[in-house]
Amino acid sequence: MPSATQADHPTEAEIDARALARTLARYRDPSPARSILEIAVTAAPLILLWAAMLVALKLGYLWLCVALAVPAAGFLVRLFLIQHDCGHGAFFKTRRANDWVGRVLGVLTLTPYDYWRRSHAGHHAGSGNLDRRGIGDIDTLTVSEYLALSRWNRLRYRLYRHPLVMFGVGPAYLFLLQNRIPLGDMRAGWQPWISTMATNAGIAVLAAGVIWLFGIGPFLLIHLPATLLASSIGVWLFYVQHQFEETVWAKDPAWDAHQAALYGSSHYDLPAPLRWFTANIGVHHVHHLSSRIPYYRLPQVLRDHPELRDVGRLTLWRSLACVPLVLWDEGERRLISFRAMRAKRRETPLAVAA
Repeated sequence: MPSATQADHPTEAEIDARALARTLARYRDPSPARSILEIAVTAAPLILLWAAMLVALKLGYLWLCVALAVPAAGFLVRLFLIQHDCGHGAFFKTRRANDWVGRVLGVLTLTPYDYWRRSHAGHHAGSGNLDRRGIGDIDTLTVSEYLALSRWNRLRYRLYRHPLVMFGVGPAYLFLLQNRIPLGDMRAGWQPWISTMATNAGIAVLAAGVIWLFGIGPFLLIHLPATLLASSIGVWLFYVQHQFEETVWAKDPAWDAHQAALYGSSHYDLPAPLRWFTANIGVHHVHHLSSRIPYYRLPQVLRDHPELRDVGRLTLWRSLACVPLVLWDEGERRLISFRAMRAKRRETPLAVAA
């Protein structure tokens, strides 16, 4: 397994994150023509893939239909990331345009736009703050918090952080069920609730139309595999954006929003085709520092500011080492695995076995 440690990172003292955020403001201006083009080159291939999958089913090539679900999932991920930029007010010049495009895309991505936007704004506002966890992020305990749990709650946390749950069962539950039911935070005011129900209604109308035209079997075989794969990819991307060894967490008042944005978010340096499908979301440290920059301007930021390329940099191979990092070690100020926690406790004479 590769190491997640990035020894070549610039230190926090080398870049003034607050000053950099002011500098990056000049990249915020979206191009309406470019944004419309981005939607077109994402939605059109997805529709063509759906049509090709239907033809494959009609001809009896189930294997081809399943295989085409892979690129279809890629385009679904890209649609979600366009919706993501709309939620930040980054894709169009007006809030009205951003919101309505985001709401329409939410029907395809199974994500109630207004509810998600509110939750995601909370994630940005408190990212890396140990006193503000649990808002639109992945639950992460400190070592001391984990050790203070009962055996049952430790088991629950271990199950939650298990890769099969985190990247398999969890994403399916999130997009297929949790986003459909107005519980928890969705009851905090009328707008998230209306957003959820309106999205559900849109999904129901679209699904009913497709089922009426082609049948429930083709509908499920075409859309479900792509949706499940896209949801897992989406959660994986979100995971590696913040769950890497040298991320930044702190409690108030030591927490600094700009430092946490720049150094608590990774630069997931993917191969060019994957960068395109993931809409440059891997340039996440820049995105968190200035979330209103359209994703198609993020590569320009890296070209103009080469010092940012190695900040939090993870390659596709090295990102695999992030999977077992599940606990925040407040003493060492880094994420560690359960195994590392046990090894560290064995070195402490007074430790009690976990």
